[in-house]
Amino acid sequence: MELSTYKIKIEGTVQGVGFRPFIYGLATRFLLHGTVLNGAQGVEIVVNASSENLQNFIDTIRIELPPLAHIDRIETNKIPFHTYTGFHIITTENEGETTVRIPPDVSICHQCEVELFDPKNRRFGYPFITCTYCGVRYSIIEHLPYDRVHTSMKFFKMCDICKSEYMDPLDRRYHAQPIGCWDCGPQLNLMDNTGVSLGTRQDDMVEQTANLLKNGKIVAIKGVGGYHLMCDATNAEAVAKLRKRKCRPSKPFAVMVKDINIARELGEISQKEETLLSSKERPIVIVQMKRKLATDIAPNMSKIGLFLPYTPLHLLLLDTLDCPLVATSANVTDEPICTHLKDLEKLQGVYDYVLEHDRKIVNGCDDSVVMVVKEKQILLRRARGYAPVSLQLPFVLSNKILALGANQKNTIAIGFQNQVILSPHIGDLNSIGSVEYYEKNIETLKRMYDFKPEVIAYDMHPHYESTKVAFQIAAKDEKIKTNEVQHHYAHILGVMAEKQVMGKVLGVAFDGTGYGEDGTLWGGEFMVCDYEGFERIAHVNYFKLLGGSKAIKEPRRVALSLLFDLYGEKTLLLDNHTTKSFSNVELKTYYLSWEKGLNAPLSSSIGRLFDAVASLLGVCQVMSFEGESGMMLEELYDKSVVGHYTFGYEKGLIDILPLIKEMLVEDDVVVAISKFFHTLVEIIVMVSKAYDLPLVLSGGVFQNRILLALVLERFPEALISYTIPPNDGGISLGQVVASA
Repeated sequence: MELSTYKIKIEGTVQGVGFRPFIYGLATRFLLHGTVLNGAQGVEIVVNASSENLQNFIDTIRIELPPLAHIDRIETNKIPFHTYTGFHIITTENEGETTVRIPPDVSICHQCEVELFDPKNRRFGYPFITCTYCGVRYSIIEHLPYDRVHTSMKFFKMCDICKSEYMDPLDRRYHAQPIGCWDCGPQLNLMDNTGVSLGTRQDDMVEQTANLLKNGKIVAIKGVGGYHLMCDATNAEAVAKLRKRKCRPSKPFAVMVKDINIARELGEISQKEETLLSSKERPIVIVQMKRKLATDIAPNMSKIGLFLPYTPLHLLLLDTLDCPLVATSANVTDEPICTHLKDLEKLQGVYDYVLEHDRKIVNGCDDSVVMVVKEKQILLRRARGYAPVSLQLPFVLSNKILALGANQKNTIAIGFQNQVILSPHIGDLNSIGSVEYYEKNIETLKRMYDFKPEVIAYDMHPHYESTKVAFQIAAKDEKIKTNEVQHHYAHILGVMAEKQVMGKVLGVAFDGTGYGEDGTLWGGEFMVCDYEGFERIAHVNYFKLLGGSKAIKEPRRVALSLLFDLYGEKTLLLDNHTTKSFSNVELKTYYLSWEKGLNAPLSSSIGRLFDAVASLLGVCQVMSFEGESGMMLEELYDKSVVGHYTFGYEKGLIDILPLIKEMLVEDDVVVAISKFFHTLVEIIVMVSKAYDLPLVLSGGVFQNRILLALVLERFPEALISYTIPPNDGGISLGQVVASA
């Protein structure tokens, strides 16, 4: 049988996932001689093989992949013959443009979990047990390729036993960069909120932390991508205390539970939701609440965000406690999750104790949040477990593009060749701290991929912090081109790119606010789009946002503006939920503002329409968190209600005033809300009649599970993103595509 020498290049998520030892074992099984190494583009294999044996080898690679690996591309070339003796894993090479995927952080694997609770295992009870197939990745990486010297584990010198595991290609911990043990790995430190250590022994710290939580204390616990503020979810006093201290009056808390059985006790969980809860990504999954915990977990809501423990520390803690825990991100309002003890000190007045560890978090990463609608996975926040993510484009980029996203739910992206690397969720850019964190994330992606942008894509809104950063970067290098991208066009393009759609689509972009080409605030948009551009073919008729940005937090301002549109000055004499929320002086002042257009920008936003409806029906006048009004309307929807309200549609303008007028005389709030949802669906039906095109849905309003479910019932073939969020978390992907 004639042997030849072949070079096999494999691209995808193939570093930090046990791929080289997998190849080593496979080559040994196939009696192949050669080498395998990590390179800048992925994994490179050189083997002596017959053509038949080579094909069987490659087929088996695809079939028997390690659990965390993912292959994008395999390229095989015959090269000049070279004789090899045996098969060897050789030193990493780092030549050429870096394109390899960054492995995300994933949950502890089953094998490590068994060892964690095995008294005979040398890592019994060790809070940082890990192997090649699980644990931290992205959060500890400084540079690529993914080797220990390029991570925050470089500060921990392996003991002889760990080193022997690390060097053995047939061991489960071969080149598992984060490995350690009680003797050589990261250690815990339990302190009070002044930073004074309690002097607890390592093997007693979990039990002492559990006792503090049992006694109603709030503990800041350092996890994978940042700190959680945790307390006993069954202790109403502790939960209320956390709400008061964190100044978070009503936004729901996520709850971490010991196992899937406890999750089933607390929530009505479908098979799809159970699969997500138990997956290696371990996201927070929004489910229907079955049994109430403390009242303040999710005030006025019937949904709860549950997730399972994903680190050995969480497992040990929940096993000791045997009760669910509130686990909310430790951050100051409008700032990113705390990743260092110094950052956490800003919250000293919130937590009583802190359980710290000495493994540095290089890259902060919040928990991912997901919901299931019509058995479809909808990512609301793409972060730990899912990010960074590499998305393949249906075309090749001619430039290297850095996309800076929007101001809310921000993500950034870099595009090169035919792929886009999308960052984890960064958050809202509403503070100095959040902007600094944002700029750090930009530098992280650029550093990891040795990426020098040729084009910077940014949102059209002139006052977005992301827009300002775009011009700051471009000002430092005159060779960099800039490209502003309309917000809602980016929304639709993101879905098109994810779904690999070519040709024209009818895009429906419903969100809160996005800067339009005419200088108004869009948000109820219908567009015919392709990769070349878009035509805005319909939109909600403009209404005024009284007080500008204040209207975003006060639904009553939007509702009052619509009442002025309907009744003018006679509104001052009306007696309804909205008018009663203002004093007579306020009503007269806002009427003058509306009449003269003072601090009252025009908007076509469906998100703001949700706010107005919540105010008019007495559901919500002032919001304490974004999207609260929509969530409250969702709670009151009744699927048994039929019918919809009247609306106007002429020459691309959607007149919503008729539906407001009819709603005001509706006796039953539940009927009014249900018919409002149906009216939005009918608007989509009306506009889409004239266009025989694929329907694409995007924008934060489609996070509303009632609206999304109703639209998908009416349009089963409608396209909505499943791997990027429908909110502004997908904007940066669309910006890359718009700049291609």
